[in-house]
Amino acid sequence: MSVDESKSAHASVSDEVKATIPTLVDVETIQVVDLERDEKWASNPANPRNWTLLKKWIATSIIALYTFLPPLGSSMMAPGLPEIAVQYHITNSTVLALTLCIFVLSFALAPLVLAPLSELYGRVWILHVSNIAFLAFNLGCAYSKTTGILIGFRFLAGIAGSAPVAIGGGVISDLFSESDRMAAMAIYTLGPLPECHMLIELLCYSQSLAYPICGGFIVQTVGIKYVFIVIVAFSGLCALLAVPFLRETYAPVIWRRLQRSQQSADPEKGPVAPVSSGPSTNDKLRYMWLNLSRPVVLLCTNLVCFMLSLYMAFVSGIYYLMFATFGSLFSDYYGFGPGVGGLTYLGLGIGFILAGVLGAKLGDKIYQHLAEKNGGKGIPEHRIPLLILGSIFVPIGLFWYGWSAQAKIHWIMPIIGTGIFGFAFMMILCMSSLPIQLYLADAFAYAASALSAASFIRSTFGFAFPLFGQQMYNALGVGGGNSLLAGLSIVLGIPFPIWIYFYGEQLRMRGNATR
Repeated sequence: MSVDESKSAHASVSDEVKATIPTLVDVETIQVVDLERDEKWASNPANPRNWTLLKKWIATSIIALYTFLPPLGSSMMAPGLPEIAVQYHITNSTVLALTLCIFVLSFALAPLVLAPLSELYGRVWILHVSNIAFLAFNLGCAYSKTTGILIGFRFLAGIAGSAPVAIGGGVISDLFSESDRMAAMAIYTLGPLPECHMLIELLCYSQSLAYPICGGFIVQTVGIKYVFIVIVAFSGLCALLAVPFLRETYAPVIWRRLQRSQQSADPEKGPVAPVSSGPSTNDKLRYMWLNLSRPVVLLCTNLVCFMLSLYMAFVSGIYYLMFATFGSLFSDYYGFGPGVGGLTYLGLGIGFILAGVLGAKLGDKIYQHLAEKNGGKGIPEHRIPLLILGSIFVPIGLFWYGWSAQAKIHWIMPIIGTGIFGFAFMMILCMSSLPIQLYLADAFAYAASALSAASFIRSTFGFAFPLFGQQMYNALGVGGGNSLLAGLSIVLGIPFPIWIYFYGEQLRMRGNATR
């Protein structure tokens, strides 16, 4: 979409949409625009985009280091669930799963608050405080005496650990212009910029699979307590590197500090420009409400946003269900211990890699081919074919995984099934520049809110699915339970994307808040 087309699309939002979606003149956004137009600020050494290349890359590397913490905290303890059950005398499978997936629930909630807070008060102090809190809460997990205390500390650790996810991409955009941003985003592993999401998500989920392998052997050799000690040690290392070297990158905050410094140094002369005290309390509250309410409104009022977000969330829920049940399944059916049990996650990882090798090129070719057939103009619906292709492999992988495990065939067979599912999962969520995410970004005038809505419901399902998974397997068996999930994936994942491909443009023309 060209700049003129984008302006036209935004200008065409109707009065009805404005009444439905809360609007707000964002004081901080105005400040950023004014600073970008200010010639003195453009040449000011304090401007993060004027920092030396070394200083920029130090900041980028520190942010990248921070982003290793969320997947470390969320998944490293997964192979240790059986030991947690023994240590805390947990007999209820739902409570046991809750110790793992409560971390994911915080990912649904915290970024909605932390991201706007970083734009009001600055990026760096939120990152530093969150990291120290993450360290403290994981230390609390290590020495928890009861199940309730462990679950509480896990939830708080998830809130603190979500800060790099919510803020890291903003730091990169503060430091680099659009032309220089791609290389930086390749280093930063969890940033939200859509043009790099394929690499970002692939690295993110690959990390999530590597940590349980390490965690399994830690549990087997020294116990579950030391899984949390390792997380604490890594978080402490991040703090030692980040606190001395990472500086504020958000332009309005730096500008206000410079103004106040000038006024303090020479009160009679005063600052070069009027001192900005920042947005008022009412503006801050309205801005926070906007960020919290708009994603919910989009989910409740737009069928396309809801259905695509629902399917993305459903597949993510299955992924987290596998995380929560691999340990018990391969222990009960194949006699694997925690160390070897951690290696069972490699099936998903191989599927991710295959999707990374094949999916990106295939998705680009499909999009370019359809755009050429459409007179050289790409439309959001051209993102959908790869989603349809990936959705076909989801039930295949689930049937394979479930029934091969149910029949207790050689352990490699269910792992192959998880590899097929991993291939489909990565194709759906991450390949061809994320078909669902970029469809939402292309189709909606409020792209960030549409993506926030999708992320919110995805994390919610990732929290909920492991809670009922073991009961489902107990009632239906591993084969029957995965067959149920496969059937639902067919209903949700195949007809609706096909319908969107053929009729999505008409839906967008009628829908609220679409371009």
